[in-house]
Amino acid sequence: MAPKLSLLQGTHLSEIAARHSDSSLRAYLEANRAGQRWLLEFCADHDIDVQREAAFTYAAAPESRAVVERELAACRTAGLEADWVDEVELPFPTYGAVRAGDQAQFDPMTVLHGLAAQAQRHGAVISENTRVTGISGDTVHTDLGDLHADSVVLATGTPILDRGAFFARLEAQRSYALAFEVPGSIPHGMYLSADSPTRSLRSAPTSAGELLLVGGNGHPVGREPETGSKVDELIEWTRTYWPTAQLTHSWSAQDYSSIDALPYVGPLLPGSDRILVATGYAKWGMTNGVAAALALTGRLLGATPAWAPALEAWRPRELAGLVSALAANSKVGLALAGGWARAELHTTGDAPPEGTGYVHRDGVRPVATCTVDGDTSTVSAICPHLYGVVRWNDAEKSWDCPLHGSRFAADGSVLEGPATRPLASRVFEY
Repeated sequence: MAPKLSLLQGTHLSEIAARHSDSSLRAYLEANRAGQRWLLEFCADHDIDVQREAAFTYAAAPESRAVVERELAACRTAGLEADWVDEVELPFPTYGAVRAGDQAQFDPMTVLHGLAAQAQRHGAVISENTRVTGISGDTVHTDLGDLHADSVVLATGTPILDRGAFFARLEAQRSYALAFEVPGSIPHGMYLSADSPTRSLRSAPTSAGELLLVGGNGHPVGREPETGSKVDELIEWTRTYWPTAQLTHSWSAQDYSSIDALPYVGPLLPGSDRILVATGYAKWGMTNGVAAALALTGRLLGATPAWAPALEAWRPRELAGLVSALAANSKVGLALAGGWARAELHTTGDAPPEGTGYVHRDGVRPVATCTVDGDTSTVSAICPHLYGVVRWNDAEKSWDCPLHGSRFAADGSVLEGPATRPLASRVFEY
């Protein structure tokens, strides 16, 4: 989604406040402040362009005003300077907003290249297009050979190892973003609605002029029957308020939320620092990701930040998320049963039209058939992670698992974990 480096994070602070103590809320903000500070200093030291903007959480409906008011209260409890504004620079009705000044936005690819170059200058070896498939002892298994390490950090969206059952403690979400050329003025500032469906708005400078970025319409991975309609709706919504907007780019993102609103940063299993994880940023990885890096390097080097215990991967605080965990995993069970039932609804026949796919039965097991770029392919519909039945994603031409967010290309190759193996080319491989 839009790369914002902000301490005001929609309604996330009030979500944490509803589940945790004030001290945990303040620690979360301090962690994000440390991450923000580190990244801004890195950008300044390496001449990476950053735009300083105010961040807004706004109510798009009268009934959402109370939600925004709770966010302002959480900001003040956490120690974030924020204030209430009645009006914002948007071309549609709003009903109050929280404003936090002096936040930031940037081009994430420029930052990524800068970080990679800095790591290589310090002797790091970066291997692209290499998939880790497992870890045993001090050996990391990859599809290009084995590596050896005293410590391993899994920063893979969701951990690819099932030890610790993080797949059951996270919910995978996809959301969509669009870039538009808009004749005339574009609102400045970073805006995020407190309502559902979410609307995220900001400007982005380019060599050809500013673009309007619009995001939102998130949903759990693999549980939306018509993902293409989510993108179409976002385009229609934008052109309602910017009628002359011309679409230039579209993309999507996959994010993971923890069951108790705080990230998981620490050991994969209690009592051992040999394999560490960092996940559950709830779409706020620009600050949380850096904070996680600071916490884990501090842990390994013996200088753990004071705020780090609030983000621990294993703490009694997870009891606060027990209800959310039960709800999330009941949905997983329903998705598992529903996927196998849907496979009964289709029978084999002609190749599906271009850009479409369906799951059907070949004997007793579900198979997935799709047509992309004129090529029709059939693979097993059973996700190799925990055997959910995948669903066609028409917006991105992929097979998505509704259980824990694994995604596969049309030919069955892995796009997103926790799966580490592709969809089988023949059903009996599983």
